[in-house]
Amino acid sequence: MAKENLAANPLDASKVQFVQADVFSQLRTLRDQNAKFDLIILDPPKFAPTAAQVQKAARAYKDINLWALKLLAPGGMLATFSCSGAVPPDLFQSIVAGAALDAGGDAKIIERFGAAADHPVALEFPEGEYLKGLLVLKG
Repeated sequence: MAKENLAANPLDASKVQFVQADVFSQLRTLRDQNAKFDLIILDPPKFAPTAAQVQKAARAYKDINLWALKLLAPGGMLATFSCSGAVPPDLFQSIVAGAALDAGGDAKIIERFGAAADHPVALEFPEGEYLKGLLVLKG
């Protein structure tokens, strides 16, 4: 679907790379290659299926966001997401903020993301509001 979207827009396809890999090893490989990117999208699977796994998930989210921020060129953007319902939006933002501080650079949230209108949240099941994301601009 991403390749179809690329083809439908006036972009230079030779400058776009699609990678599907284990995020932990791939980010370290890219670091070792001194790679720099203008845009990185992190959309990992659910790291915290239950509340008991939130602390472990927080470390994992911080790790991938830290490496992604280090791989961004100045002025680059990070679109980072979590689908872990046990990780509330304020904690996710705090994790990303900590990663930005540790990455040693300026970063600003320029947009917040949630589920689309076709993914309503039932009032009796607030845990259904588990999709969250941030668009971060690196200074």
